[in-house]
Formats: sequence, C-alpha cells, structure tokens
Amino acid sequence: MESLIAAVREQDEAARFLAWPGDFDLDRGDHVEEVHLASGAALEGFAGDGAGGTYFFCGEGGEERPILYADSEGGAALVAIGLPELLRLLLVAPWWRDCQAFTEEESRELAAEYLDDMPDLVARRDRAAAALGLDLPDQAEVLARLREVAVRVGENFVLVFTPEGHSYEPLIRVGDVSRR
Repeated sequence: MESLIAAVREQDEAARFLAWPGDFDLDRGDHVEEVHLASGAALEGFAGDGAGGTYFFCGEGGEERPILYADSEGGAALVAIGLPELLRLLLVAPWWRDCQAFTEEESRELAAEYLDDMPDLVARRDRAAAALGLDLPDQAEVLARLREVAVRVGENFVLVFTPEGHSYEPLIRVGDVSRR
C-alpha cells in the first residue's frame, strides 16, 4: 500500500481540502512544547494545524499507528487509529474541533455553517477522498468513532508536558463527553 502521507503530498486537490477546511498541514509537525507519552511509547509529530495543534503518531510502526492530537492550549486526545481513519475524520467532519458534545445535531449545525461559507464543500471533499482512495462514512459514524477512540482507547495515551511533568487535559472527557 502506498503511503497516504505521500499521496496527500502528490494529490493537490486532496492537499488543498485537508489544508482548508481540514486545517491539516504536513509541514507543521513540530509541537511548541516538549512532550512525551506517560507510557514511554514513541511519539512522532507529523502534521499540525494553524492554531498550533499537532498530530502525533504513537508507538512504533507506520501510518497504521494510533494518532494523538494536542492543541496549543494544553488539551490532547487520541483521535484515530491510523492515518486513513484520521483523514476520514478530516474529510467528513473538518469542524470536529468545534464540536463540544460530539453529537449528530451539533455536527449538522456546524456542517450547515461550513456549507454556507463553502457551497462546494461536499464536491471538493468527495474529489479529495477519491484522489486518496478513501471511502467515506457519514458524520454520525465519524463522530461516534472519534468518541470511542478518544474515550475508550485514548485513556492509554496520556500526553505529558515533559519539563513540568503535567498531563495535558483530555479534549474529550468520559461522562460529559465535552471538549476542554
């Protein structure tokens, strides 16, 4: 299988959609603070967003590794298991960071706002997905999977601010499922 990172770099339409509205840039893999995983597993920054957030591969391996997102405000969560899952999230619900309760209703409202600003969003998204060879689930499925990964699997991926030894706050909390 071809590297999805290489495919994103080679497919202009996909790269443009992921850059905006996805706010995903493969040239921003350096996090502003020195961090590590509490487990001691490897952590590799590979992309970022315009607000200073960073996407990290966790553990050893390739693009199939778990992916943790750390924002610039001290919040972090596991958001995907593997790069295909992350790209599906960014393609289907690029507004995921703005979801407070991770509900279908909230996502539909955010989608409507994005569509008002970008009437061609769905067509651009579909072309980007096709260029990357990705099938896309619906919004409800993507958000349910995000919550499952962050809450159930993510509890094993705690990000620590290395100099002070303090853990980042979870972006998604068990119980209230709210964003920090």
